[in-house]
Amino acid sequence: MQRQVYHSRDIQAWEQRWFARQNSSYGLMQQVAWGIAQRLIPLFVQENVQKVAVCCGQGNNAGDGYLVGKYLRQAGFQVEIYAAEKGTSQDLALASQEAMDAGIKVYPHFDFQSEYDVYIDALFGIGLNRELNEEWQQIIQRINIQTGLKIAIDIPSGLNANTGQPLPVAVQADCTYTALGLKAGLFTGQGQEFAGQVECITAIPTDAELKSVAQLSNTDIHLPKRLAFGHKGSYGHVLVIGGHADMGGAVIMAAEAAFAAGAGKVTVACDAKHHMSILSRAPNIMLRDINALDEGQRDDLLQQVDAVCFGMGLGRDLWAEQHYQFWFSAIQQSDLEIVLDADALWFLAKQPQSLNDQTYCTPHPGEAATLLESRAKEVEVDRIAAIHALQQKYQGQWVLKGSGSLILEDQLYICTAGNPGMGTGGMGDVLAGMIASLKAQFHENLHLHEIVTLHALAGDELAKSGQRGLQAQDMKQAIYKVVNL
Repeated sequence: MQRQVYHSRDIQAWEQRWFARQNSSYGLMQQVAWGIAQRLIPLFVQENVQKVAVCCGQGNNAGDGYLVGKYLRQAGFQVEIYAAEKGTSQDLALASQEAMDAGIKVYPHFDFQSEYDVYIDALFGIGLNRELNEEWQQIIQRINIQTGLKIAIDIPSGLNANTGQPLPVAVQADCTYTALGLKAGLFTGQGQEFAGQVECITAIPTDAELKSVAQLSNTDIHLPKRLAFGHKGSYGHVLVIGGHADMGGAVIMAAEAAFAAGAGKVTVACDAKHHMSILSRAPNIMLRDINALDEGQRDDLLQQVDAVCFGMGLGRDLWAEQHYQFWFSAIQQSDLEIVLDADALWFLAKQPQSLNDQTYCTPHPGEAATLLESRAKEVEVDRIAAIHALQQKYQGQWVLKGSGSLILEDQLYICTAGNPGMGTGGMGDVLAGMIASLKAQFHENLHLHEIVTLHALAGDELAKSGQRGLQAQDMKQAIYKVVNL
């Protein structure tokens, strides 16, 4: 099941529409806080939690914190509140008074008086979009160095709710209980590092005006069973193009990934220098000398295949540029499934052209920055804006790789699978080979975001024994496993 993800401004506008219908803003605050408390109580019992510190800021997020503290106190936990000077909100004043009436001690500072089992973050809500001053940075860092469980209400304080970027620091939460709807910043950029496990507290019904910015990609993916009478020609033929004389590994990993994902046939067109190495490693791969193909032979080869994976290890010198120009127009004018990766994206940036609908581009942030004539840091500041800019400039379909990979096809998806161990050379080549393979087999019957998720799930399978030291060349068996679930 796919889950909708929202921008903070749309969540806030939804709240205002709810209040305009004469619904109580304080009643909503109570509902959210009650929902969070009811989820925390069994967790705290399981973890044998005794003492809880709630850290409250100056806005309505702090009001949620005061009320969560009250409900936890009523459930028998020892609760103390550390608070900033309160704002002028009537709801906040009511919530803080309720907490004090429940007998909770409130400290007007953030100097923790003892050690606590749990620290609840209710400093800032989803409206924070400015860099925090030094005082607030120190408060957040003080929370982070505590040894207890960290719980964030709505969004880890200091994290941009829409981009997943810290401003410049954020609470490092173990769990985040986000109110009303999921926010994009919890799942992409650095968001997953700070949010921990995310659960949504849905307190009011959605209305017709609420629009999502993305969906979380489904992780429960099952490919169709193969037909008993199928043969190698039934499952797609993938052509991998690249492999400069100095760079042979990338095409091998892409080709092996294509086979592992179920392609019936795979051909690699690369410098003949690599042919012996490829055959010794994977004798089922067919080979063509990229330097020996004329236009007629190229066109004949393209007639034989279903998908093209272009750019891995191509290089960026004059030889590479000549081969980019030799292949690019021919494959763009075809009806093939096309994956552009690595050096093909570099040349696309130098010679921008509109891509057809069945072209899938897979840049990492550095490549995306080159394509947008920007910098990687600027791409990471707002990954969602960046991927929309890529599609607007070049058309086609896009994957912006990284933590919480973004996939833009007919709409935007966020991949929640995968792990930091996948940050190693060759993983992008493996992804490109998988996309070409699965598109060759299923075309429009399997979506791009599902393929990206399968790649991430394979990485999670490979990381079961540990993330450090993962090698892209070892992804084959993990891919074989996830595509056969």
